[in-house]
Formats: sequence, structure tokens, C-alpha cells
Amino acid sequence: MFKKYEVTIIVFLISIILLSCGTSNTESTSPVIVTETSVEEIPTTPTVPTDPNTDDTVVSLHGQLHIEGTKILDQNNNEVQLRGMSFFWSQWIGEFYTPQTVLWLKEDWQCTIVRAAMAVEDSEGYITNPETEKNKVFTVIDAAIAEGIYVIVDWHSHHAEDYEEQATTFFSEVAQKYGDRPNIIYEIYNEPLDVSWDNVLKPYHEAVLAEIRKYDPDNIVVCGTRNWSQNVDDVIGNKIDDENVAYTLHYYATTHKQELRDTAQEALDNNIALFVTEFGTTDASGDGFIDIQEANTWWEFLDENKISWCNWSIADKDESSAALIPNSSTTGNWNASDLTQSGTMVREELKSKNPQF
Repeated sequence: MFKKYEVTIIVFLISIILLSCGTSNTESTSPVIVTETSVEEIPTTPTVPTDPNTDDTVVSLHGQLHIEGTKILDQNNNEVQLRGMSFFWSQWIGEFYTPQTVLWLKEDWQCTIVRAAMAVEDSEGYITNPETEKNKVFTVIDAAIAEGIYVIVDWHSHHAEDYEEQATTFFSEVAQKYGDRPNIIYEIYNEPLDVSWDNVLKPYHEAVLAEIRKYDPDNIVVCGTRNWSQNVDDVIGNKIDDENVAYTLHYYATTHKQELRDTAQEALDNNIALFVTEFGTTDASGDGFIDIQEANTWWEFLDENKISWCNWSIADKDESSAALIPNSSTTGNWNASDLTQSGTMVREELKSKNPQF
């Protein structure tokens, strides 16, 4: 009698255990619901890699770039058009020169290129503070290489002919340090003023270029042109003797319209390769009204001619051309509310045109 009850109790206990196990498994496989609000309110800080990414990046796809005629071609002789963002003057808003910002621009904005604008003669620039400014620029270069995107190393000056020796020293160091990397594009004079192409600019470019070519025979060099890098037609019939040189074209859409596009077209018709290393959606001051129609017309022109570009600028300065509102994060993770009208426009253009890597 006692054994009969004992067996019954044991069977009952086993049934309870099996039932509870089944219930536990069902609960463990139930989906965890994450609301949209929770995702928006808790931004994820991207992890900055310590080693270069070699798979599925724009640089692994295109590799070493070179120029043929007016086009940039890749390692397989396919035409390439790069689109991305320029940083602001390094000495004034250099806090954005971070690996995290480069990573965010690559992943969220889909930039295939960034531009590090090394301040030169202005207050606290390279001439008076070389190591500090170099470190900022090298940080951006290292991050671009790590992320597998291209990077313009820009000598951001309006009077570079007065600092040829310093430019030669700087670009010699860059070429020795990074010249074996296909990511590098040299911009050896941002925006000359109204000085002669034949007598001032071309000799300056040739001197700096010769130093670069001692250590880097392959990477593209972009040379500034007269009158804020707009008179690209000056180069017609008097190009620099180097196969991998392009010439700088800058514009600000509200100020510079069809007349400048006609000048650019004349240069293209004469086999002059152009690179828009800087442009704005605003007027030439970097502030003021944004001409959306002209901005779109310029983008159409650049796309038709496969001209690469960088927008001015990743900065939180209180002006229309800045991509960010004041006090924005210096490490990316920007929400829509952190972007200015220009920043929103340019990000949308980048994401609609650039591939996602």
C-alpha cells in the first residue's frame, strides 16, 4: 500500500518537472521587443579598428588611382568618382579630427573620401605650431587608412608660394610616411589668390611635386589654380608634366553658377583633369542663403563629368556651410537634429550616390 502511493507520488513529481521544463523552453524563445524609441535614445558608439580593413572597402575595390585624360581611373582602369567631406581649418575647429568622426562619415554618411585641411600661415597653423597641426592631420590619415577610404592631405593656404620650403618639408614627410598607401591624395595648395599661373603657381607646384615624387611616384597630386581655385582655364596649354596631376576647382553654389561651369567645361574640353576638393552649398563667404537649385545643378555637372568632390565642411560653426549645429559631438553619432540644412542636403546626396561598404 505504501509502495503504491510512493510510485504515484514519484510519477506525479516527474510530470510536474517535465511540464515546467516545457514552459521554461517556451519562455526562453519568446522574442524580445525593442521599441524604436529605445534605439533612437541610446546611440551606439562605433568601435574604431586598430588594423586596416581590407575587405569590402572603397580602397580594396578600387586600389591605386591614376589619371587618364580628364578621368580618375582605378587599378582595373574603371572610372571612379569619389564623394565625401572636408574637415574645417585644423587649428580652428580641429576637435573634429578624430578617428570616430572618420568612422561615422564612412559608415553613416557613406563617404568614400575625407579631406584633412592643414592650416598653414594663419594663427596657430603649421608655420607656428607644426607638431600639433601635423598630429591632427595624421590622425585623420590613419583613420582613413584604417577604414579603407581615400583621404586628401590639404595644404590649406591662400599664400602657399610664400611658404614653399615648409610645404616641401611637410609633403616630403607625408610621402615618406604614407606614400606606399593607395589611400593618399595630395592637395598642395588649397586656394591661391590672383597670382600668375605661369610665373608663380606652376613653379611652386613643380617644386613641391618633385619632392613628393622622390618617395611616392604614383598617388594623385591636386594643384590649386588662380583666383580661389577657379581659373582652371589658365592651365590650358601649360599643364604640369606629370601624368597623375589634377587641378583644383572650387565653387560655392549661391555665388558661382553657369559662368564657372563654362570655365570648367572649357578646361575639360582641353583634357584638363579637375578635382573639386572643396565646395559649398552657400555663397562664397561660407554663409548666407543656400541655393538648392544651383547646388543640384552643380551635382549634375560633376556627375556627368565624373568629377570627385568634398563638401565644406565638418564643423559646428554658426554659418550656413557648416554641416553641424553648434556644440555637436566631435565623435560622430549625429542625429538628424544635429545637422544643418547644408549637412542634411549633402548627407542625402552622399547616401543616394555612394555605394554602401
